[in-house]
Amino acid sequence: SREVLAREAINHALKALKKRHLIEEGAHAPAYIALSRPIISQGSEWKEKAENLEMELQQCYKAQSRLSEQLVVEVAESRALKASLQEKETAIAELEKELNQTRDECSQLKTDLEEKIRALELLMIEHQELKAQLEQMAIKAKNAEAENKMLVDRWMLQKMQDAERLNEANALYEDMIERLKASGLEKLAREQVDGIVRRSEEGAEFFAESTVPSVCSHRINAHEGGCASILFEYNSGKLISGGQDRSVKMWDTSTGSLTHNLSGCLGSVLDLAITHDNRFVIAASSSNNLFVWDVSSGRIRHTLTGHTDKVCAVDVSKVSSRHVVSAAYDRTIKVWDLQKGYCTNTIIFHSNCNALCFSTDGLTICSGHVDGNLRLWDIRTGKLLSEVAAHSLPITSISLSRNGNVVLTSGRDNVHNLFDGRSLEACGTFRATGNRVASNWSRSCISPDDNYIAAGSADGSICIWSILKADIVSTLKEHTAPVLSCTWSGLGKPLASADKNGIVCTWT
Repeated sequence: SREVLAREAINHALKALKKRHLIEEGAHAPAYIALSRPIISQGSEWKEKAENLEMELQQCYKAQSRLSEQLVVEVAESRALKASLQEKETAIAELEKELNQTRDECSQLKTDLEEKIRALELLMIEHQELKAQLEQMAIKAKNAEAENKMLVDRWMLQKMQDAERLNEANALYEDMIERLKASGLEKLAREQVDGIVRRSEEGAEFFAESTVPSVCSHRINAHEGGCASILFEYNSGKLISGGQDRSVKMWDTSTGSLTHNLSGCLGSVLDLAITHDNRFVIAASSSNNLFVWDVSSGRIRHTLTGHTDKVCAVDVSKVSSRHVVSAAYDRTIKVWDLQKGYCTNTIIFHSNCNALCFSTDGLTICSGHVDGNLRLWDIRTGKLLSEVAAHSLPITSISLSRNGNVVLTSGRDNVHNLFDGRSLEACGTFRATGNRVASNWSRSCISPDDNYIAAGSADGSICIWSILKADIVSTLKEHTAPVLSCTWSGLGKPLASADKNGIVCTWT
């Protein structure tokens, strides 16, 4: 549209110039005619002057035409500049509008900032108040903790006193029963030899010197989820295993076949024991109970209740098949009478017990605790007889030699120690590179001839040490999972092992 307007303006200017030229030519015509006559008459001089003037007039016309064109161009430029000026004025108005909006937003933000500052100051004041309250509550909590500790100590003392009174009552009851059975005591006295009570020497003729095993004779898929405890029947090659699948199974190690399946346990089996006459099998369970099976019938004879946490260790007296001792994670050790079917004595101690066993005379309990100490207890009074710091980490296993003179302990510090059964003096220390105890209930064992020690490792291997040489004589590798338990048959062979995958291996 601007080009059309410019062209129209140029055409209009050209028409005006032509019209003006015609007017001026008409006005100058008489003079030109009047002048031409004297010029003609006067000759060539005037003619030359006329031609010069005409040439000047043409130059003037040309200059006027150039000026007109320049005028048209300048008019067009002025119009373009005017349009540009209008656009810039519009942009300036928009920028002024944005500036005003920005000023309003800045003012609003300034107001918000002042409100936030006031809120922050209020929060800081509240924070200081809460900090002061927290310090006061920390002081109260500390005082309450101290008071709670004092109350717990008083409660433990009271419980120990109650346990002592209960033990005294049980001892009095037992004394009355024993007085009625004087003939039985006389018989027991006649059976005592060298301070060790031997109820039966049956099977002693089958005892043979233990051999160092080297070959896996059977690999048995015994339990789903893992097998934590295995043991042999007395003077027999029959193996008993308990696992995470809540079952107890009996195996013929000569063929690797299953002979009995004892069911009814309500939790994982953490430890096993068998009476000296091989009649009853006792299982320590994670269901806080102990289960007693009659092997001949395969039925549960007793369910011993009283612990308030998982039962992790159990053993039967080697003198009498009626007395059972158990340890649980409720910080108690309980003595049970299988004939009566209930607890006759309770020992309370601040450190949980992981493993325990009876002495050969049936009067003392050996216990291994989470604090790494080995302790001896009087079964009749529940009194602590002696203790020794056996390991720097929790004890996982206690095994008594056949003659009862030596106690083997294993700990999470990956060390296996031998102690004198009466004085608790250290007799030997055994360790090996790579031999790592796999769990808090990993069981090691002593061979029946008291010459060797066998202990499983977290890498699936089994190390066998010679007690006399104090050195490794064999390393057995068949398991692919951590070995949790080892046990030796009382006949001298085989050796059995169980791992975390529930695999049981027998070695000869």
